[in-house]
Amino acid sequence: MNVKERIAHERMLLKVHKELKTLKQNLKHSHAENERLAREIEAKNKLKKVNTFTITPHHDSGKGEAVAVWLASDFHVEERVTLAQTNGLNEYNLDISKARAEQYFRKAVRLTQLFGRDVEIKTVVLALLGDFITNDIHEQAATTNYLPPTEATLYAQSLIASGIQFVLDNTDWNLVIPCISGNHSRTSQFSMFGSENGHSLEYMMYRSLESHFKTPRVRFLISEGAHQYVNVFDYTIRFIHGHDVKFNGGVGGVLVPFNKAIAQWDKGRRANFTCAGHFHQYYDGTNSKQGAVVNGSLVGYNSFALSIKASYEPPAQMLFLLDKKRGKTITCPILFD
Repeated sequence: MNVKERIAHERMLLKVHKELKTLKQNLKHSHAENERLAREIEAKNKLKKVNTFTITPHHDSGKGEAVAVWLASDFHVEERVTLAQTNGLNEYNLDISKARAEQYFRKAVRLTQLFGRDVEIKTVVLALLGDFITNDIHEQAATTNYLPPTEATLYAQSLIASGIQFVLDNTDWNLVIPCISGNHSRTSQFSMFGSENGHSLEYMMYRSLESHFKTPRVRFLISEGAHQYVNVFDYTIRFIHGHDVKFNGGVGGVLVPFNKAIAQWDKGRRANFTCAGHFHQYYDGTNSKQGAVVNGSLVGYNSFALSIKASYEPPAQMLFLLDKKRGKTITCPILFD
């Protein structure tokens, strides 16, 4: 075999070797694919037979106990909010405020009844946290509100009284009603932190509501100061309006200044939970044992929300469940059509 023939022979051998290597690789891949398909067919055959076991209903005669906490604040019943003012995001007038108030009580009852299927609820804490009226403390509001302050207060009183009566007529729950005056209901030009109730239309409204409901099922707790404390099982809830907490749209949201304030308040009297309104923003910063919650508003997005640079959110109020054994278990918004 000459040199030329030997070179041709070696080239042929290299070609055959390369083709053989490719065939081995293809065979290996085919074998792996066959194994995969075999496993898939085996799995499908097994899945055709569905194995079940019986789950029996658990009839627990000794249900746990919980208290429902409803937060109501910042209705601003007589305030005028137009679609033009809010870029089409919200509208508010006397008819809308009435409709939303009715929905608040209907939905709060319905939600609490649903929760009561799994836990016994005997008591509802209906926390009235203030700013049910807008008032004319700001010059612009005096010219745009639908009602003057005293008539607005009477209107708010009617909405709240009707809601309380609805609860009494349609449930067998007892009502504990802590009452806090907001900053908008004051009759003075500036907040009177030492004597707010003496200058508050809401304080008079709360006293009038207390006189109206002469039933052992309703207990009013009308605060004489800025805070109201309510003990529920082994937990203490602090109710405030919130206008004494300063927030100017800082990073981290309204809960940052709240947590700082709570740390100071707890040095005097500790509370597991602090509930506030005022900021028209729905926040839940709690776990099952402690923390702060901020209620939304019934009036919804308005010029106040714009002024404090609040993010848009729909009108909302808050409801949460405080379980005797587990602590705070459920928080949900009450939203409006």
